[in-house]
Amino acid sequence: MRVAVLRERRAAETRVAATPETVKKLGGLGCTVAVEAGAGLSAGIPDAAFRDAGAEIAADPATALAGAGIVLAVRAPEDAELALIPRGALLIGTLGADAAAAKAYAAAGIDACSMELLPRITRAQSMDVLSSQANLAGYRAVIEAAAEFDRGFPMLMTAAGTIPAANVFVMGAGVAGLQAIATARRLGGRVSATDVRPAAKEEIKSLGASFVGHEDEESKAAQTAGGYARQLSAAFYAKQAEVVAAHIAKQDIVVTTALVQGRKAPTLVTEAMVASMKPGSVIVDIAADAGGNVALTRPGEAVTTPGGVKILGHSNWPGRIAAAASALYARNLLTFLTTFWDKDAKAPKLPEGDDIVKGVALTRAGAVVHPSLASA
Repeated sequence: MRVAVLRERRAAETRVAATPETVKKLGGLGCTVAVEAGAGLSAGIPDAAFRDAGAEIAADPATALAGAGIVLAVRAPEDAELALIPRGALLIGTLGADAAAAKAYAAAGIDACSMELLPRITRAQSMDVLSSQANLAGYRAVIEAAAEFDRGFPMLMTAAGTIPAANVFVMGAGVAGLQAIATARRLGGRVSATDVRPAAKEEIKSLGASFVGHEDEESKAAQTAGGYARQLSAAFYAKQAEVVAAHIAKQDIVVTTALVQGRKAPTLVTEAMVASMKPGSVIVDIAADAGGNVALTRPGEAVTTPGGVKILGHSNWPGRIAAAASALYARNLLTFLTTFWDKDAKAPKLPEGDDIVKGVALTRAGAVVHPSLASA
């Protein structure tokens, strides 16, 4: 079975879908691996490292994809690459679960699996790309906030006087938010956090941060069975905003991480809230790619408001720590493949009735099969 790994071509994408470690393990399954030249450079992996691990270095996408039965990707291939993927090949990546793209995969005869749709069940944890990448995004967000903040994170006591610890407020206590809390605490910040999900309060406190938020009967049902935040009423968000607004005015750094699956990211920080912050304060919007949690976020950009507040709305936060993100992402894909690997056939076997397969499969045998896309 030939496995192809292409160089990512989407804007701001620095990750790669395989590493020398996973190339060796794919070889152990009986696969040959072809990696397009330069695929790992943005993640600090030279072609020589892939070659030493047993991969063929292909000069271009056509060479890498020739005869490939499996294609590993970070993002959905662009049209030029899609046209080169052999019919019957299995494409695995974070493909965006777009109806038009799914129809294109079906028309091309490609069996596509979009890993961001993986169900939140125990046996899928080791292949959960959203969790692995969000963890690193939360870490990186705080590191970049610290780099932009000009007064230091921990309390610093010197003969010349004392510099107080930074006040850090994390909005959203999912995987990214919890890592942001932990990282800010390690750097010495005074950390507080909020989340509408009822289970989040104890998680926040367990990391040594204080909880901030409005609680009522509606908030008790603010979490889906899959662990995501549920969309709540406008009245609830108005009450939550009152509590948050008073708190944000006292903060030096705000990290926003709130996402609602399948929807635009909710606006949690208004222009008035931004204006209430001190000059030199920093806001990091991890949700920028989904429209942003901050009213003044410009996706893909870092801006400074007239009041001197810096807002970091960079695209692809995991890609800003590309070496670590690639290592975890590649292991997620490898785990998915090995879980469904037929040792006799030396090929993946994806049972249609398996919960994981049902969750991620977009297309199969020329048809769109995902429930959310089949009728689109």
